[in-house]
Amino acid sequence: MSILIDEKTPILVQGITSEKASFHTKEMIEAGSRVVAGVTPGKGGQTCVGVPVFNTVKDAVKATGATTSITFVAPAFAADAIMEAADAGLRLVCSITDGIPAQDMMKVKRYLWRYPKERRTMLVGPNCAGIISPGKSMLGIMPSNIYIRGSVGIISRSGTLGYEAASQMKALGIGVSTSVGIGGDPINGSSFADHLALFEEDPETEAVLMIGEIGGPQEAEAAAWIKSNMTKPVVGFVAGLTAPKGRRMGHAGAIISAVGDSAAEKTEIMRSYGLDVAPSPAEFGSTMAEVLNRSKTRRAVG
Repeated sequence: MSILIDEKTPILVQGITSEKASFHTKEMIEAGSRVVAGVTPGKGGQTCVGVPVFNTVKDAVKATGATTSITFVAPAFAADAIMEAADAGLRLVCSITDGIPAQDMMKVKRYLWRYPKERRTMLVGPNCAGIISPGKSMLGIMPSNIYIRGSVGIISRSGTLGYEAASQMKALGIGVSTSVGIGGDPINGSSFADHLALFEEDPETEAVLMIGEIGGPQEAEAAAWIKSNMTKPVVGFVAGLTAPKGRRMGHAGAIISAVGDSAAEKTEIMRSYGLDVAPSPAEFGSTMAEVLNRSKTRRAVG
């Protein structure tokens, strides 16, 4: 199985007619994604890479039954695109866009919380690589060839470190159930804990790799949640061990601003809650292999 998306998920692409969106839409289709519609205001009635284009998300949903979208929309308009998707009743929206103003994301978060939980849209991102369930569906911009289907879930704030993990595990014959990039902005749509809960419920996910960064409380909160709620092993890692205090490193959210924000502090918190921690990005695969072997031995003995 997988979480969030599979081969049956009907997907629409917001902003599909741009050069980058059309390129990645083609890549998604080749990876198995069921892309049923695109949306670009003023270009309804056209087709793009063989996909029908609509003027609004509501029109696309009514005509195709799409439940999920990915937004390739410029930062100034991305918040409106996300809220339009939520208003149309989509259950999942993935926002690739980097550089959405923080106040716009605050507006988006408030807007999404207007809906009751059972009807609330899940937002993944922004500023993320997206989601992939290898061999089934891709909702993002990652290189699909480095992923093989398997039983390890990946949740990462960093897109490139998520790629590195998948590539190392593939070399060791370890596959991925679903990989989720939650994004590196300080205000994002969904957290580590949101996706950890889904992996815990997925019967075919045996273990999870959680890749964090300096800045913000999410990793510490997730470690505490894991201790209380997870029965499956989780391998943790926090990027930015040598980052100087007060300096932004890559992502907008990756800045040490308070006690508990540094990589060393987060790593210690993870260990205190019983997580295995990969010593370095070069050891994602080997650490996960060790954890899987240990888990297999425990099940055999038990």
